[in-house]
Amino acid sequence: MSSPSPSSAARSSAPRQVPGGPLCLVLNAASGHGEAGAAVAEIEQACAAAGRTLQVFAIDKRHPPQQQAGAAVAAAQAGGGIVGVAGGDGTINTVAQATLGSGCAFGVLPQGTFNYFARNHGIPTEMEGALRVLLSQPPQPVQVGLVNDRVFLVNASLGVYAQLLEDREAFKSRYGRNRFVAFGAALRTLFGQHRPWDLRLAWGGEVHSLRTASLFVGNNALQFEQVGVAEGEALEGGSLVAVLVRPMHRLARLGLLLRGAASRLDDAEKVQTLSFRSLDVAPSRGALRRRVKVATDGEVGFMQMPLRFRVAPEPLWLIRPPAVA
Repeated sequence: MSSPSPSSAARSSAPRQVPGGPLCLVLNAASGHGEAGAAVAEIEQACAAAGRTLQVFAIDKRHPPQQQAGAAVAAAQAGGGIVGVAGGDGTINTVAQATLGSGCAFGVLPQGTFNYFARNHGIPTEMEGALRVLLSQPPQPVQVGLVNDRVFLVNASLGVYAQLLEDREAFKSRYGRNRFVAFGAALRTLFGQHRPWDLRLAWGGEVHSLRTASLFVGNNALQFEQVGVAEGEALEGGSLVAVLVRPMHRLARLGLLLRGAASRLDDAEKVQTLSFRSLDVAPSRGALRRRVKVATDGEVGFMQMPLRFRVAPEPLWLIRPPAVA
């Protein structure tokens, strides 16, 4: 669905691949219900049938995601191969961060709960179909979002949505990983206390000051379609889309959650959307360079204000099925 603007794709040539070059795979053993051994055996068999070697860079306590992603990119560059990742959206984000601008093709074997990135680009969520795509299709340019210099493929946010992700991870560690647990975490977050943000936003030559409970910037047409945000169509033209939620009482937050579940978020009075290629965000009062929690593709960390959300100047070369006209 989402793809870079023609000018963006033109500034980055297709990656060099050696016929039969290795698949350099970063594997998150914690994803896919912990069935890493069976997954590796299936991937090895598919690579052997396709005439490719497989190099696995497993994430564990001694080998953190960033380290393994960098090692996989270096190996793919040396061998003219593909950088691959088996994991959820957070792990995919880490490997994409290392791959962007490397000259390597990027392949995904989705293993997460929601798999928004893979599903948005037509990549099957079951292993056999995803492997068939990865080992047979050419790479195509897809749009990447940046907040400061941090990649996001699905979304980036601060405020209530970032807090929701933290609460969701706490719930998952206690109750397990499934959609019902995620929904329970969302209810807890929405009924909690949240201080509103006073922000100054600058985009397209305009500057606006506003108070918001949450700033959500999306790069995933499927996610916007599911919650009913028509502005998400701007992604097809090479833009990002921001959703701002004005402060509201607790029952109104529940109504907002239900509207999103019913794909009717555009109908909510306290929701504002806008599309842009670059958006600068700063506090309208208080310390300019304060540290804030920012979530990128489900992973929460700290960043320094001001924040700049923008379309990356070059695309990620994703191995995906042909785009449907």
